[in-house]
Amino acid sequence: MNPLRLLIVDDDALVRAGLRLMLGGAEDIEIAGEAADGSEVAALVDRTRPDVVLMDIRMPITDGLAATEELRARADAPEVIVLTTFHADEQVLRALRAGAAGFVLKDTPPAEIVDAVRKVAAGSPVLSPTVTQQLIAQVSGAGPYGRREQARERLAVLAEREREVAHAVGRGGSNAEIAAELYMSVATVKTHVSRILARLGLNNRVQIALLTYDAGYADGTGPAVGENDGPRGGAHR
Repeated sequence: MNPLRLLIVDDDALVRAGLRLMLGGAEDIEIAGEAADGSEVAALVDRTRPDVVLMDIRMPITDGLAATEELRARADAPEVIVLTTFHADEQVLRALRAGAAGFVLKDTPPAEIVDAVRKVAAGSPVLSPTVTQQLIAQVSGAGPYGRREQARERLAVLAEREREVAHAVGRGGSNAEIAAELYMSVATVKTHVSRILARLGLNNRVQIALLTYDAGYADGTGPAVGENDGPRGGAHR
């Protein structure tokens, strides 16, 4: 199997050097390139075609948030892990909304950063929906009313069974836990999750969790599935 290709983006040369030594030592990871600012990322991604970008959130010219939003808007976007100093940060939350697969703190043990890169490359977010909810609560509390209504309108396009799965994802359930809760197979849960992502134009499970939180369902304050979810939420089981 080819090694996964990683792009490191940080304005601190010492941090980049440390990450390069740490991550380049893993047999299954290849450092595809480095950038000192978000303004360099798009062109470097075009040249190096990384699988994962480890992105510093704060940089002087173009920050990691803007660079993440630009990358994740692409059809062939690499996965992004946000690198930050503070876990409760509005910019981190915005990066997650833009499609970042998670974040790691700069003082995270090296083995955990390596593991995070591997997980994201394999398609698994490195931030659980439960932690996502805690981050939202710490940074901004419950979303504004307008955001809640917009989130509910988006979720209303899902069939009822899909919305049940989306709500369970928002509560932090794994595929196995959701399968047991909703009396379906793990394969069926995976199919529903894939359909939810496609219908809503989302990138990953973290974004599903964010949407259900915005709608008021993940924290238990919203109506039950099928109740006041809009005219398109039929009983499709």
